[in-house]
Amino acid sequence: MTGLIVCLAVLAVAGGYGLVHRRRDGRIRVRAKDGGQRLTAGDLGAHLGERATLVQFSSAFCAPCRATRRVLGEVAALVEGVRHVEIDAEAHLDLVRRLDVVKTPTVLVLDADGAVVRRATGQPRKADVIAALGAAV
Repeated sequence: MTGLIVCLAVLAVAGGYGLVHRRRDGRIRVRAKDGGQRLTAGDLGAHLGERATLVQFSSAFCAPCRATRRVLGEVAALVEGVRHVEIDAEAHLDLVRRLDVVKTPTVLVLDADGAVVRRATGQPRKADVIAALGAAV
């Protein structure tokens, strides 16, 4: 009987964690510690967009990174003056540490001056990326 109760408790906790994780994954939000963070073309190894830049941190074996690349590429093609830059997280560990990137894909939305205005961890939806660009442009 005790084993059954423990099993049900573990299932309830795991299910709750799964729901919270799924709800938060890919959501674009503002973080207090992102305030004041600014990236330059030198940091990215590419030019900033005229109006905004979508920076994606990826890794080689990350399946959601491929889908995120497609979504961000479509948004960059759709909105004039927006550029998509993908960075290999493993090759740029200094930048990953500086920006507190703990998971791939991580997407940063930069304004025209390179200031971080939004962040998403996980695969964001296209509509959310477009809405986040409103804060950058």
